[in-house]
Amino acid sequence: MSFEPFAMERWQSTWENQVRYNLSESGVHPLSIAELLALAGTSLDEVTSARLGYPQSNGTEPLRAAIAALYPGATPEHVLVTNGSAEANFCVCWRFIEPGSRVAIVLPTYMQTWGLARTFGAKIVPIWLREDAGWQPDLAELEAAIATGTKLVIVTNPNNPTGAVLSRDAMDRIVRRVDAVGAWLLADEVYQGAERSGTATPSFWGRTPRAVVTNGLSKAYGLPGLRIGWCVAPPELAAELWARKDYTTIGPSVASDLLATRALASGVRERILERTRTILRTNWAVLERWFATLDGEFTYGASEAGAICYARYRSAVNSSALAERLRRDHSVLVVPGDQFGMDHYIRFGFGPPVPDLEAALERVGAALRTLHD
Repeated sequence: MSFEPFAMERWQSTWENQVRYNLSESGVHPLSIAELLALAGTSLDEVTSARLGYPQSNGTEPLRAAIAALYPGATPEHVLVTNGSAEANFCVCWRFIEPGSRVAIVLPTYMQTWGLARTFGAKIVPIWLREDAGWQPDLAELEAAIATGTKLVIVTNPNNPTGAVLSRDAMDRIVRRVDAVGAWLLADEVYQGAERSGTATPSFWGRTPRAVVTNGLSKAYGLPGLRIGWCVAPPELAAELWARKDYTTIGPSVASDLLATRALASGVRERILERTRTILRTNWAVLERWFATLDGEFTYGASEAGAICYARYRSAVNSSALAERLRRDHSVLVVPGDQFGMDHYIRFGFGPPVPDLEAALERVGAALRTLHD
């Protein structure tokens, strides 16, 4: 088994706390503990009095019940709480992928699942989203990719890096093909709830009995530091994934489980998501105004969900070289497109506070003007 380095995560992990402006993040600027407690009507004493013993390793009953309530027909037995959605994705890939497994992946995507599939020895069949189709898949290619013998189909919806949401037709086609060939579906839905329109992206949950949905509090909720994610799966599979978690992080932290339960409480969850959408609407306008000042340097689609914009630029410079120049000379971190297998794109995160976003974009613009000069 050969190891596939995770280029994007290594880039971000190395530099995101070393630059003045971080535009590599795909969520909104995070809530503080104090802000979360105020939204939840929870006292600090409730948190500080919690005993720091070993937690319920698959998540406490109240937290799993709060998560299950988001998925019609689910119960706490359908839910495994993980350390971020990344651990959820890891456990699912570990469960299903073996050397030679045929795995169809919608691309571009957050490259964790792609890298895991390569590491576990899968035969990867790409389903590319088409920019000229509004970042939707070609339906004929989709049908051909999910062929007999496919073991796992992996979809990130809403999509990272494009911010696009799959059409109803595309979702229906994926489900029909999964059912027809007897594959399993891994649907990473971590950007669900971060739609600027306010209309939540439909879940794949319940569309096929062979679906596993992953999600978490990092993106739509602005709580990445809690490191709370989850899988929702048929109870027998959820138990298998929990057994794999015994080999990874064992359980979430006591404080994170408690705070996550408060965040997902009725009324609190809605206030958190409205905060996120307000930030997205405000900051998207800032980003669009900035694009308009650059004389067509960037071509981009309107991001539907997440604090991310995947923009194609006209300059000839390699995207990693451009990103390194921005980091080194201007202390701004962005994600280069070649880390998604697509050069000459940049993924901009537009979730920081407006003054920071404006200052960072000004530095990017100055760097581009210097590049052209």
